[in-house]
Amino acid sequence: MGGAVLVLVLSGCGNEAGPTPKQGGEPGPDALPTKLDALTVDQCFASPQTQLPKGCEKYVTEVGNVPGAARKRADDRDPQLVAEADKLEQAVKSFRGASCTTVPTAGGPCTQALVDIAAALSGVKKQVDARPTSG
Repeated sequence: MGGAVLVLVLSGCGNEAGPTPKQGGEPGPDALPTKLDALTVDQCFASPQTQLPKGCEKYVTEVGNVPGAARKRADDRDPQLVAEADKLEQAVKSFRGASCTTVPTAGGPCTQALVDIAAALSGVKKQVDARPTSG
């Protein structure tokens, strides 16, 4: 009986609330180059024409955080970076608007959205690489 009581007491410990995990969000402007480096080695970036759109959901979610960070980095001093961020944001909206996270085959508007995301992400990266420091 003592063992049963101990099990009940110990099982209650697992219900205590621990520290609240930090929520993910857009990276700060200084984290942007690292994030871009990581995103541009993803297969959804490298070969968007052959990827299954539903398999790129996480990638697109991560890419969706980039436009805000890019605008912060631009800080009214880099209109070209803002323009590239706008293109990227529009491409992500196209992917989401076509419900591409449920599309199991390559081709059509979802593959085009992935191609557009890759092109826009390249544009953002080119602008960020041209200005390596945010002053």
